[in-house]
Amino acid sequence: MKRLAGLSALALIISSTSGCGWLWGEEGYFRDRGSDYLEATQKPPMQLPPDVSSAKRLDPLLPIPRNVADDNVKGEFEVPRPLPLNAAADISDFSLQKSGSSRWVLAQRSPAEVWPVARQFFEDNGFRIAEERPQTGEFNTTWQRFDELSASMAKRLGSASSSSDNEVRARIRIEPGVQRNTSEVYVVTVERPAGSTAEQEFPARSANTGVDAILVDEMLASMTRSAEKGGSVSLLAARDFDTPSRVSLSEDGSGNPVLNLGADLDRAWSSVGRALEQGEWRVEDINRSLGLYYINLAEKAETKEQPGFFSRLFGSAPSKEEREARAERYQVRLSKVGESVQVTVEKNINTVAPADVARRVLSVIQDNLG
Repeated sequence: MKRLAGLSALALIISSTSGCGWLWGEEGYFRDRGSDYLEATQKPPMQLPPDVSSAKRLDPLLPIPRNVADDNVKGEFEVPRPLPLNAAADISDFSLQKSGSSRWVLAQRSPAEVWPVARQFFEDNGFRIAEERPQTGEFNTTWQRFDELSASMAKRLGSASSSSDNEVRARIRIEPGVQRNTSEVYVVTVERPAGSTAEQEFPARSANTGVDAILVDEMLASMTRSAEKGGSVSLLAARDFDTPSRVSLSEDGSGNPVLNLGADLDRAWSSVGRALEQGEWRVEDINRSLGLYYINLAEKAETKEQPGFFSRLFGSAPSKEEREARAERYQVRLSKVGESVQVTVEKNINTVAPADVARRVLSVIQDNLG
């Protein structure tokens, strides 16, 4: 230890008395070698001894490209700043998806946000809404002749139909996407001769690809324009979209609190997720396939605000170890039971949460669903 201290002192004395040029200068030991490659010269290819004939072919490990700059240029070289990516301007919240003859719109938004935008597109083009079911993400239009629609829409649909005198009816279905907060929008139409009173059921999947494709393309263009203009989302429409028709807080046979939702599993998943994000806790993770939300009651909801410099300096922000020590983690489970969905709170997969904790969490969910 004493020897190391002596060497350090000696190095300090030498550097202070003679300057640091021998260390950091142009001829110093730790000089910048970033431009040394400019002094490199090309050497002839490696030659093998005459008696070696079975060796593999030797290729350069680092071949010099043919389109390099003039190798006679000397001196320092400054690497230019990279150009901005132009591709970022082409990224959109809405995109067209295809699979065989099927076409649909993929939206990087939740079904609740897409619902009012899709509905507005059809109303703007002259379609009359006959029936809407926000709980299942569907709405239908009435039977209408093409000339009852907007002029541009009537012209395009009439050219794609078997007869411009037909009547058309559309069903629009908005489903949650594979990833969280994404949606898939499908359009299916049926036609009948004008004046006919025969009712025709919607097919399970698109059959009239010409008319359906035009509606999907036009809807995609309209949604993209709306996003570019910063179109807002109706919060009332968003809440109506996934709010269960019936919500009741009760107990199971063992006395554990249970929240019963009158909705299908997709709508219940969306509405419970929205209600949890409004609670005074942090949603740390989700598992859609298992129907689980993982929450931490000891932490507040995440925000974009970061602690200031003095907060970090003087330790007011808790460390990771401190957060782990005080964590109160539970999981909120959604289970399909008959025509409804049950929401329960668990400590883990084998242990239910204490009744007071479960009732507190489920009560907040119930209040935020209204």
